[in-house]
Amino acid sequence: MKLARYAHNGTICWGVVDSVKTTIRPISGASADWAPKLTQGAGESALSFTGATVPLGDVTFLPPIEPTNQVFVVGANYLKHLQELKMEPPKAPIAFLKSNRALIGAHDEIMHSPLTSQLDYEVELVAVIGLPIADRDNPIPSILGYTVGNDISARDLQRNGIGFDLFSSKSLDRTTGLGPWIVTRDEFGEGTPDIPLSLKVNGETRQNARTGEMTWKLDVILPYVDRRAALQTGDVVFTGTPEGVAWASGRFLNPGDLVEATIEGIGTLSNKVVARQ
Repeated sequence: MKLARYAHNGTICWGVVDSVKTTIRPISGASADWAPKLTQGAGESALSFTGATVPLGDVTFLPPIEPTNQVFVVGANYLKHLQELKMEPPKAPIAFLKSNRALIGAHDEIMHSPLTSQLDYEVELVAVIGLPIADRDNPIPSILGYTVGNDISARDLQRNGIGFDLFSSKSLDRTTGLGPWIVTRDEFGEGTPDIPLSLKVNGETRQNARTGEMTWKLDVILPYVDRRAALQTGDVVFTGTPEGVAWASGRFLNPGDLVEATIEGIGTLSNKVVARQ
């Protein structure tokens, strides 16, 4: 099942996407109203539909997260990515918070802030929490589903002279793509999905790997985050990016670039970079 948050005729709501008919059927309520039951396997019986179906071409996809939910990011989670940066692998997961204001939808513009000249990209599998984790030894059943993330980063702001400034680097307004929708966990089997993920800039492939290559899988990442800040329904957890980032090559993003982040079985973010005044 595909679940999208979208705007249509001035109204924002969630809906179920029909990829065959290219329509979306609106459902009532916030994610907290139906996500727990859906996560537990209730299927469409967990949803209350309201209104007529709408062509996908008539809606604007929004990040599939409520503005009140938290955005957690786990970094340094692919060995080849660390090797290209000549960094030692950490002995435990590394996590931080991202501002909700950094998020944009699947086709929104990436704002290139004048504060940076080194804007980078990072395609990532993102887990969406469906209900609080009841058993940290088995956290996977708490996942509602998965979506695509592009953890845009300002590398020159990240290196501030005294350490890593992840707030300035990772939370610039309207930079981080999330979406286009959530694909429910039942479509991926048990455990951490092992699926291809890639990123293109102006049609050129820059990143190409599999999510199964991540060092810390979801059964480690989720308890790590949850012990520090209890995960709630609707929260999202980015899981790290593979090799191929601009930080290693020096080929940073510029206004006019088209960035396409894709995860097989989920979807594609297609965002153009524009200069922010």
